[in-house]
Amino acid sequence: MTISRSVIFDLDGTLLDSLDDLADSVNFALAQHGLPPRTREEVRALLGNGVKALVRGALPEADGESAFAAVYESFHARYLHHCMDKTCPYPGVLAALQRLRAEGFALGIVSNKLDEMVQQLYRRFFASYVDVALGERPGLRRKPWPDGVRVVAEQLGCPPGAAVYVGDSEVDLATAANAGMPCLSVAWGFRSREYLAQCGARHIIAAPEDLPEAVARLLQGQV
Repeated sequence: MTISRSVIFDLDGTLLDSLDDLADSVNFALAQHGLPPRTREEVRALLGNGVKALVRGALPEADGESAFAAVYESFHARYLHHCMDKTCPYPGVLAALQRLRAEGFALGIVSNKLDEMVQQLYRRFFASYVDVALGERPGLRRKPWPDGVRVVAEQLGCPPGAAVYVGDSEVDLATAANAGMPCLSVAWGFRSREYLAQCGARHIIAAPEDLPEAVARLLQGQV
C-alpha cells in the first residue's frame, strides 16, 4: 500500500544526543596517538558530515592526512563499542515519534554516521517507532547528496512532495533542498537557532512536542 505522508529524520543532534560519546571517542583516539584533545564544543562544531570528516577536523593542522588513517582506525574501533554509553534520545522525542505514527505518518532515518552504528542505535532506541534507518554505506553518497533520503522515501512508498525532512544542521538544510523536500530545522541539537536562521532555515522548532503540528503544517503548505 502506498503511504502518502512521511517524515525522514537526521539522527545525531535531531533524534539522539550523541555528543558526549562522539567526543569521548575522538579524544580517546587522539590520545592513543599522542595528539591534543578537543573540547566538547569543538567536537560539536565538527559534526554533520560523517565520522571521517569529524576525525579529520579534530586532527591538528600540522598532522593532517598523515595521521588520519591511524587515528580514524582508533576512533572507529572504540566508537563501535561505545556509541551507546551516554547517547540517548532527546527528551520528548520518543513521544513525538509515537504521536506521528498514531497520526498515520511513516517514519525514516537518514544519517551520515556509518551504517553499522546507525543500525545499532536504531535497534536500541527507534525500532518500535521508525520504519527504516539508513547510514553511510558503500555506493551511497553522503548528505547533502539526496541519495539516502530518496532511497528511504522510496522504501516508505512516499513521493518527495509528500515528505518532510527534519534535521539540526546546515547539511540537513542542503539535503532537503537537494531532495526536493521541505526542511524542518530543530533548535535543540548541534546548531543554534541563530546559526540555522543564518543558513537560511525558514521553519525552526524549539522542542520535540512541536514536531507533529509543524510537520502537518508544512505538508499542508500553511507555513
